[in-house]
Amino acid sequence: MAKRPRSSARPRASAKRPARNRAKPAPDSRSRANEPKRRGGAPRLPLDGIRVVEFSHMVMGPTCGMILGDLGAEVIKVEPPGGDKTRRLIGSGAGFFALFNRNKKSVTADLSDRQDRARIEKLIASADIVSENFRAGALAKYGFDYASLKKTHKRLIYVSHKGFLPGPYDHRVALDEVVQMMAGLAYMTGPPGRPLRAGSSVNDIMGGMFGVIGALAALAERDRTGRGQEVQVGLFENCVLLSAQHMLQYRLTGVASPPMPDRINAWGVFDLFDTADGEQVFLGVVTDTQWAVFGRAFDLGGLADDPRLASNNLRVEARAWMLPALREIVKRYSSKDLQAVFEREGLPYAPIVRPEQLFDDPHLLASGGLANLTMENGATLPVPPLPILLDGRHLKPRMPLPRIGEHNAELARAAKPRKRR
Repeated sequence: MAKRPRSSARPRASAKRPARNRAKPAPDSRSRANEPKRRGGAPRLPLDGIRVVEFSHMVMGPTCGMILGDLGAEVIKVEPPGGDKTRRLIGSGAGFFALFNRNKKSVTADLSDRQDRARIEKLIASADIVSENFRAGALAKYGFDYASLKKTHKRLIYVSHKGFLPGPYDHRVALDEVVQMMAGLAYMTGPPGRPLRAGSSVNDIMGGMFGVIGALAALAERDRTGRGQEVQVGLFENCVLLSAQHMLQYRLTGVASPPMPDRINAWGVFDLFDTADGEQVFLGVVTDTQWAVFGRAFDLGGLADDPRLASNNLRVEARAWMLPALREIVKRYSSKDLQAVFEREGLPYAPIVRPEQLFDDPHLLASGGLANLTMENGATLPVPPLPILLDGRHLKPRMPLPRIGEHNAELARAAKPRKRR
């Protein structure tokens, strides 16, 4: 089995792999006494022993590295000497770097400098995965594209995040807005005649997630074949998948989907309502059973037993006159009263929450849905961990957000051979 250089700070990967046909008992989630441990006594994570070299900026590529890092991989972010420009974004980009670059190490390199390139080449020689999201050809001139690297690194997995997969559009520059406009998502989100981008970087984040899915699939295939491969992810194609339900609706029914604000709702009650205390709430009553419960819980007058509202489809057809009557009833109640009744009766309900209010969300605070990240200056910032639990535990930040080039010296010593995973 080939060896490669590694940092002395990395945990040793096991030199032996268990035989595939040797069944192992499932671990008891109540006791971790026999669970493999990382340095410091913490349980080992799924990607312990995997090294990732990341050339990335903004959101899509960093998201891929963040998830791999949260899962236990050693992610080494290669930054220019002045640092990733994402660190200095303001306005709506001010949170990008802190959110998408946790659980990473930072090295700096001027890729136009031969000695710096040589340092990065050594890191790549020790890596399982290279991840990048720069424009087409940007890394090829330094010999860090997949076509160049695969000649000498047969086991390398190379994750390339681009605006478009290979095809007529692949020369274009893409942004989340761009692909939302050209893949139907903005059309479906805004009212007729006013296409509107989604309120988050949905495609960039999902694109990074698909990069992780591809990387994990390639790691599994490498276990069988011994060979790496290139994983390509397209921002446009990601957004097409988000719009695919509307595409297929048209092909199957011949009826094009109108924008969501103008759609014919599938449910009789599925709307925003004003409350007595000046708030807004979303209420959903989507089945006939829920309608009966709703009628018992609130004083609906004759509406509860009106035969014109006896089924969901009838309520959909009656929305024009039914909803104004329901709005008059609902606005007698405060948002807290509505929440109490809907929770008690098991009916769909949601307050309208602004992002900044989530720092005080009682469910997130009680469930571990916010974790402290130590910033470069030593301050702490609550951040959402990945929305998954592994054996009942969150995957939290394990190291401070890296300072620019913080790990240059540590990783320059990464000459000690290590077993490949």
